[in-house]
Amino acid sequence: MESGLGPVSTPGALPYYVAFSQLLGLTVVAMTGAWLGLYRGGIAWEGTLQFNVHPLCMVIGMIFLQGDALLVYRVFRKEAKRTTKALHGLLHVFAFIIALVGLVAVFDYHKKKSYADLYSLHSWFGILVFVLYFVQWFMGFSFFLFPGASFSLRSRYRPQHIFFGATIFLLSVGTALLGLKEALLFKLGSQYSTFQPEGVLANVLGLLLACFGVTVLYILAQADWKRPPQAEEQALSMDFKTLTEGDSPSSQ
Repeated sequence: MESGLGPVSTPGALPYYVAFSQLLGLTVVAMTGAWLGLYRGGIAWEGTLQFNVHPLCMVIGMIFLQGDALLVYRVFRKEAKRTTKALHGLLHVFAFIIALVGLVAVFDYHKKKSYADLYSLHSWFGILVFVLYFVQWFMGFSFFLFPGASFSLRSRYRPQHIFFGATIFLLSVGTALLGLKEALLFKLGSQYSTFQPEGVLANVLGLLLACFGVTVLYILAQADWKRPPQAEEQALSMDFKTLTEGDSPSSQ
């Protein structure tokens, strides 16, 4: 069992920003469901409503859960690194599975309706982001969760992992905004400029999506909100102790 990390102070503003991000994220998910329920007929796996599975799953997986996965190391500042790392990876797994369901739904819907695939800017960005997300998760698992990666490799790859994680999240938000605009133009057409209720609701949803993305990235950008150095050092020492004890003759 890993020992505690001792007294680690939490920045005063951090809990408020995290709470604000969660309020925004849950509101985005709720508003997406409300938009699909009020103006798109709801959600089902069969028929014309199958398409609606796509935006809901993408918002839940690629936006809300991915954002929360990025915030894990800011929220759980005092917990053991191993536990925090596992939660970070688990949230990404849930996000990936839910997003995969959303992708299957839209491709299956297009196939049943004989619609073309992958012709729009939104779809191009969507596939790119999803592939990058899978590669990012696979690389993160290989370096940080799968036993055997050396500390030097982990330390060299960590900055790239952090950078691409934030970049993929930003691209996910941008792709969602492109998809939202595309959906409105397909249905409303020229009426979009007449301030239709659906258009207004979707525009507010888009603003909230952007605000959630900005809030998450702002929290990540604050250097003094990262896990304290002593927490990281103790986590590394525990990992090193576990590794060396596992490799010693007495443990074989």
